[in-house]
Amino acid sequence: MIQRITRAAVLLALLLPARLAAQQKMVVQVGVGHDTISRYIYGHFSEHLGRLIYDGFWTRSGTGQWHLRDDVIDALKNVKVPILRWPGGCFADYYHWRDGIGPADKRRQMVNSSWGGVVEDNSFGTHEYFELVKRLGTEPFVVGNVGSGSPQEMADWWEYMNQPGPSSLAKERAANGHPEPFNVRFFGVGNESWGCGGGMTPEFYADNYKRYSTYVRANGDVRPFFIATGPNAADTAWTARFLQALGPRRGFGPSNLGLDFHYYTRTTNFRPPVTAGAPPAAPGQPAQRAAPSGPQLSRSATNFGEAEWFASLRNAQRIDDLIRQHSAIMDRYDPMKRIWLVVGEWGIWHEVEPGTNPGFLYQQNTIRDAVIAGVHLNIFNSHADRVKMANLAQTVNVLQALVLTEGDKMLLTPTYWVFEMYKGHQGAVLLPLTIDAGTASFGADTIQAVSASASMKDGKILVTLVNMDPNQGRKISTELQGAKVKTVSGRVLTASTMQAHNTFDQPNLVRPVSFMGARLSGGTLSLELPPMSVVALELQ
Repeated sequence: MIQRITRAAVLLALLLPARLAAQQKMVVQVGVGHDTISRYIYGHFSEHLGRLIYDGFWTRSGTGQWHLRDDVIDALKNVKVPILRWPGGCFADYYHWRDGIGPADKRRQMVNSSWGGVVEDNSFGTHEYFELVKRLGTEPFVVGNVGSGSPQEMADWWEYMNQPGPSSLAKERAANGHPEPFNVRFFGVGNESWGCGGGMTPEFYADNYKRYSTYVRANGDVRPFFIATGPNAADTAWTARFLQALGPRRGFGPSNLGLDFHYYTRTTNFRPPVTAGAPPAAPGQPAQRAAPSGPQLSRSATNFGEAEWFASLRNAQRIDDLIRQHSAIMDRYDPMKRIWLVVGEWGIWHEVEPGTNPGFLYQQNTIRDAVIAGVHLNIFNSHADRVKMANLAQTVNVLQALVLTEGDKMLLTPTYWVFEMYKGHQGAVLLPLTIDAGTASFGADTIQAVSASASMKDGKILVTLVNMDPNQGRKISTELQGAKVKTVSGRVLTASTMQAHNTFDQPNLVRPVSFMGARLSGGTLSLELPPMSVVALELQ
């Protein structure tokens, strides 16, 4: 099903390159790369939020029993999900792990007051999560409860998951059906502690980080890799103050530490981040910020025009500058770059679809979202020396999802196809690249037009490009330095309108097709990128 290509999509890909702009230049240096693109950059995030867990991964059978959903798992296996963050998000800081173990009919029922006010029956808990991880062939990333939990609770959960025996918690895990340890390595010490995770100052959180993580100790062969709450968007004060407060204390050094940075693209004008230590927002509400200036723009996922396209892409490109700013601060405390910058939550945040629970954050996904995903992934690749993990928010039915479901139906979003086209970058060597990116404009709003990334693995070169211009194609003359390339093949993801998206009636409207706009001549690769497109090329 996934590999079928519609005739209309093929014709579209052939026709679009006719609208072309002036030629631009790109140089790829093959054989001189030294940074490896961490496969964890292509990670995902799954929270107990809306229909992500329930009706997404976890669904009811005809007899009323919950079980993992095979079609969703099969689709995600195809993009090689490397890591899956769980159980939150804001949910993590009031999740008590004992509510989600043991017989399902004995588990505590609660109201999910952060997301939609619905009943959470905890039928999806620790063991179900690890069964999902096993089925996906991915690695776990578990976030512990600092906001409303205790060091004892966190230490017990860690022991329950990882202790090979013969402790009481290991025996309890075995009695619940899993004698072997789960071998969790990545462990988040709280989430968004500057906001929904407790409204803490960086210094107060640093003290809590050291206190809680002290009791999360190696079990068997598993040594914890801690992921600490990092900054919200442009809040460089949090990064500097946390790292200064953390200090060089033994056991909390950079060799086992990641800093969790969150940034969401929005269509509305960019708003300053929450100041470090500001009071948290009400559950389920955005953090307090200054009111936006300028004209009001539509935040609809599908009902938008060029003004919204350009505003979204401009704000998406901003993450490159934010990574540079936070990295520069991290370099002062960690010049050897051993601390990971983890982009624990990223993606575009639209208004919810009309008629849906506003706390469920269910939104559609157009070619605009795919272009934004491609831009982000190219940027993450370019910072492979510092960015070692990223988690798209969120995997199914929430925000910039890869998969949408409706009853027994399932569709793959345009964003899904970007991850499928980019999966060859995972674990590859980043190749130095320079490009005349060009510009695209709408009125006074100007954005970079082209984004690109290149890597090499197993003798194959993968080049990914994004044309952010919704109106004009781009000709790219590419010099491949240090390589004699004999063949080029590729695929393109594009659409006839900015608002194009897949629906349950037309699930294959936006999907990749063969790319016919690449030509090799000597050492030069000539490309013709359609407007609003994502292209992936394999060179050998």
